[in-house]
Amino acid sequence: MHTDAPARDDAREILDADALARTLARLAHELIERNDELEELALVGIHTRGAPLARRLAALVAERSGVEPALGTVDISFHRDDVLVRGGAAPLRVQPVVRGTELGFPLEGRTCVLVDDVLFTGRTIRAAIDALLDYGRPDRVQLAVLIDRGHRELPIRPDYVGKNLPTALAERVRVELDEIDGQDRVLLELGDEGRSDG
Repeated sequence: MHTDAPARDDAREILDADALARTLARLAHELIERNDELEELALVGIHTRGAPLARRLAALVAERSGVEPALGTVDISFHRDDVLVRGGAAPLRVQPVVRGTELGFPLEGRTCVLVDDVLFTGRTIRAAIDALLDYGRPDRVQLAVLIDRGHRELPIRPDYVGKNLPTALAERVRVELDEIDGQDRVLLELGDEGRSDG
């Protein structure tokens, strides 16, 4: 869960800008190493912070391999399992902002790597897979995450992990990226309600 509020006093910095850059460089190397046909690779960022992470990874893969992977974004707003309004009642949670899905390439024959910032319960990834499959049927779907914090509720496992970060449910992982937040860092802070939906 992300907010635009300033970091709390009890927040602990897990990754600074340099460490985040090194982590992305390692993930790009792993993507190159584990995908023999880079021409068929597509990186698909999950809005919001997965999108700039996918762009950065695509640039790093292109820089290191000479092959520029296809790049897209996916919006999961209509695939989430927490946005249903039953019987005309008000929604139980704040509703997501709808952003565009951009997949300017056919999915068939490709390895699509979903990219997200934090993996938590697995529900966001399930929704992203559903959204992706609305547009076609890739040969393979892989998952790359910057932070895996555990506490899975669905059988989802990432293929590429920047950092495994065991957390308590009452803690919150906050990823800040220059493109959105004006700086790069990852913070661990004590959450107010102790749950988010990643």
